Amino acid sequence: MIDKNGNHLAYVGSGCVKTSEGELPIRLKSILDHLGEVIAEYQPDQVAIEQVFVNINPKSTLLLGQARGAAICAAMINDLKVSEYTALQIKQAVVGNGHAKKNQVQEMVMRLLSLASCPNTDAADALACAICHAHGGFGLGKVAALGSYRMKRGRLV
Repeated sequence: MIDKNGNHLAYVGSGCVKTSEGELPIRLKSILDHLGEVIAEYQPDQVAIEQVFVNINPKSTLLLGQARGAAICAAMINDLKVSEYTALQIKQAVVGNGHAKKNQVQEMVMRLLSLASCPNTDAADALACAICHAHGGFGLGKVAALGSYRMKRGRLV
């Protein structure tokens, strides 16, 4: 989570929702409940989320999509606007290179948010998505509103 005040970005917090082993519906409810608690505590104005990418393992891709759906539902239940970004868009916005490596994203997140140390990779990915959104990234809603567009090296033109 970050705050944006003009062009200044400030780190608010980050964490990881862990689910227990068990049936998928119970794990998805856990994600929904935990994110609902985070939303209630921090009261964000908007939510940015990374789009699912097709993984080598289709089962993992499907599970990630379902977890993402629970996260989107947590935002929508709380009447929050949700913007979605591809990994390419996020890396382009944060690092300037849509094909940046994980350690480059971590380093830029640390610098942009003036953190004392690099966040772990999961936190860096989530914070990078928030930074992309804060910098006026093109979520799917904005892209649709643009009418015609094309992608060039991870950027809308």
